[in-house]
Amino acid sequence: MSGGVFDPQGPIALQERDLIIIAVSLMLLIAIPMLILLYTFAWKYRAGNKKAAYDPQHVGNALKQLTWWAIPAAIIAVIAVINWQSTHALDPYKPIVSGRPPLTIEVVALEWKWLFIYPAQGIATVNFIQFPEQTPIHFVLTADAPMSSFWIPQLGSQIYAMAAMETQLDLMASATGTYVGKDTEINGAGYSGMTFLARSTSQNDFNAWVASVKDSSNTLTVDEYKNTLLPPSENDPPAFYSSVDPYLFTAILTKYNAPSPTGTPMAFPGMQM
Repeated sequence: MSGGVFDPQGPIALQERDLIIIAVSLMLLIAIPMLILLYTFAWKYRAGNKKAAYDPQHVGNALKQLTWWAIPAAIIAVIAVINWQSTHALDPYKPIVSGRPPLTIEVVALEWKWLFIYPAQGIATVNFIQFPEQTPIHFVLTADAPMSSFWIPQLGSQIYAMAAMETQLDLMASATGTYVGKDTEINGAGYSGMTFLARSTSQNDFNAWVASVKDSSNTLTVDEYKNTLLPPSENDPPAFYSSVDPYLFTAILTKYNAPSPTGTPMAFPGMQM
């Protein structure tokens, strides 16, 4: 299953794959014997089998009933403990422990494309991200469109991006490679094409890529955002911006808040959203 959840390329995705395998295996410990017994009893006590005798000693036998209930109850208890532990271990807001400082990428879900802003590098991209391997990636997400679900299956957890709300997700790639990211929330006509590429490279290649993006003639101003990115569009190719308004993400996040006394959304210096 190359490219999916059973082909993990990061520590979060690896833990999630193992959790799926463990949970399904424990449930099969109940399901498989029950299916075998179901067909065994149906065959043994079929109408045409006159030799199948009824044994009344099985009725009301407390020890046997306790045994039948104890086995699935024990497995459910084990699953509950695993679920509790994994819920905290795989908290999307929990930072990934690493010797390298995290790289922050701000994510804006649009109709029907993804805008990525690199605040420290001062660049922005559409439908493409690049980051160094073995480096924690701290995603900060919001939306300026209907709700979307951000997911890179080979790297780990999905999380929702919603207007006027901020969510967070921490992931890391264990090695270099190119992975497909997608929206898993059906949110309109262009949903199926709302995908992006996530590329993990060496630190030197990442630095070179940032430098190449900075050489681009495109700049992401507020007007460029409003006139080019905000209108709905489908199957957009990757785009790169050498600079981005430093208040853009915060303005997008707060534009749906309560209006100011003048009747317009609250804005930051220089912003007219």
